[in-house]
Amino acid sequence: MQQLLKWTLDTIREKESAFSWMEEHRFAWAPLVNSAVSQILEGKTVLVMTDEPRQWFAKYILQKVNDFEKHRPLLPFYPLGGCFPNLHTVKGKEKIQLLEDMLDLSYPNGYYIWYIGKGDHSATKIAYRNDDSFLWLMDEEAQNSFHLRSADPLLDIKLLQLYRLFDETLSAALFGDLDLES
Repeated sequence: MQQLLKWTLDTIREKESAFSWMEEHRFAWAPLVNSAVSQILEGKTVLVMTDEPRQWFAKYILQKVNDFEKHRPLLPFYPLGGCFPNLHTVKGKEKIQLLEDMLDLSYPNGYYIWYIGKGDHSATKIAYRNDDSFLWLMDEEAQNSFHLRSADPLLDIKLLQLYRLFDETLSAALFGDLDLES
């Protein structure tokens, strides 16, 4: 089994040269993806949430993650807005706490939020309250998050590349080809 950082570098270098931008970001990426994948292996549910401009990407993730062509177990990935359609009305600590209570009841093995979008979006208040959240933030740098620029003309391509790297990391961990512990 390979260590995550080396495996990530090897995987980046195997891809087309358009993914070389990720080499310098792998040190920020590795601990975040390690936490996200480890939580999945522990049986936690992943609740995907985005800001409005990235809703297409949430749909993409949810369609691709459990593709039968991957020949791996189906994994609990759900849209947070699908679990709670009134998500846009959750504002203020009291309402966020009520939502968290419902999620705790609904997912007794635990859950974490995978948020992709601008850091100043109202939905980030929900994601920030959970230390285990997997955050891909646009235009804002926050602790335990992966930073991207919303004005980047290649942003959509980078999101797809990052998802592919995440998905390959997940498969490698599921099949025992990757050591997340070291």
